[in-house]
Amino acid sequence: MFGHILRNTRTHCYLALLVGGICTSAAAADAARFPDAAASDPAKLGWMVGAPPPADRILRFEDGSYFQFPAMRWSVSNFRQLMPTMNVSRGLSAPGALPYALRSDIDDVRFMPLNGKQAMTWRESLATNYTDGIVVLHKGRIVYERYFGVLKADGQHGAMSVTKSVVGTMGAMLVAEGRIDANKRVADYVPELAQSAFGNATIRQVLDMTTGLKFSEDYADPNAEVWAHAQAGNPLPKPKDYTGPRSYYEFLQTVQPQGQHGEAFGYKTVNTDVLGWVIARVTGRNVAELLSERIWRRLGAEQDAYFTVDSIGTPFAGGGLNAGLRDLARFGEMLRNNGRFNGQQIVPKSVVDDIRRGGDKEAFAKANYTLLPGWSYRNMWWVTHNEDGAYTARGVHGQTIYIDPKAEMVIVRFASNPIAGNAANDPTSLPAYHALAQHLLARPR
Repeated sequence: MFGHILRNTRTHCYLALLVGGICTSAAAADAARFPDAAASDPAKLGWMVGAPPPADRILRFEDGSYFQFPAMRWSVSNFRQLMPTMNVSRGLSAPGALPYALRSDIDDVRFMPLNGKQAMTWRESLATNYTDGIVVLHKGRIVYERYFGVLKADGQHGAMSVTKSVVGTMGAMLVAEGRIDANKRVADYVPELAQSAFGNATIRQVLDMTTGLKFSEDYADPNAEVWAHAQAGNPLPKPKDYTGPRSYYEFLQTVQPQGQHGEAFGYKTVNTDVLGWVIARVTGRNVAELLSERIWRRLGAEQDAYFTVDSIGTPFAGGGLNAGLRDLARFGEMLRNNGRFNGQQIVPKSVVDDIRRGGDKEAFAKANYTLLPGWSYRNMWWVTHNEDGAYTARGVHGQTIYIDPKAEMVIVRFASNPIAGNAANDPTSLPAYHALAQHLLARPR
């Protein structure tokens, strides 16, 4: 989700949360002021229930009410009811097998939070991080699955910036197939971007987010470029006096350079939007269509997925994917199995190998992620370089695909943490994932 709220003082904070930054309001800075998971349960609060719902339980896209906490805990499982979308068809074949072997010993797995002083159980961490749904695969079987709030097994949830890793995987597939040359410039594929900051950046620099861009995602600054991106991508009618870009494509052409390409990692959503444009230009398919054709149908997904779109129907490559929990688990399991799933090679093994090797650690370190020492970024995946070789897709409010090759484990989590930035949930998520991996390694079944 991104770019779907017209800028005004009431919605600044909510768009900041939606895109990926930590809102700088006093409420967001003080997590203790938010109601806990039980008190903010969207099912108990009764959002959008009734014909019509009571006035104080109606949520609207146009005024930003849909993304105020705790209402956003309902919205993240119901974006299709609120904004225009494009389908990702699963096709007409039977779902790919995902067998069950549920375990009763996972809830009691204990771990120490990062910089913590008191141990926590796996079960306790789910509520702490406002989990909406979580599934754990071990050796290809579902060993744990839970749903909370209004998310059901047959529902779809916003994947937020997990979308970037899905789109990055498709971009890396096209590189492996020789359809995209990672060393060529963006302008070689999209001449419209020749005069922008992206024009002389290589595809590899876009894939690894080492582009030098004048693009601020400081949501406290009303003049930050993120707001122009937001207005461009907003599908609602623009104000009569609006003269700026009216689509993601138009906005990307306005991004100016700052710094040198290739020097430092800088997590900026517009990189994935550019990759989406390159993919569309090379294949003749936008990212929603290509995801359906090359991955979703072949995985044997059990549900269609969908993307939110701008006013001309462009899927939001940087964060617009919504999907079922188990289907993202299929996607993660496919990568864990070196790109193979449902009896076929879906992603080239060389792509998975490239992701697992990771990117430039020195470039990554310049971004100063204090909770992620020694990590790197490759093909829009976050690579831990821990002893298990784990790598992960990460989205605001706690969305995760976490793949641990050594433990043969895949975790997919949907969440609606009131604080957007992953620094809010990493202390009680990353050690939990690692502890569970060690538990499964020590007690295989």
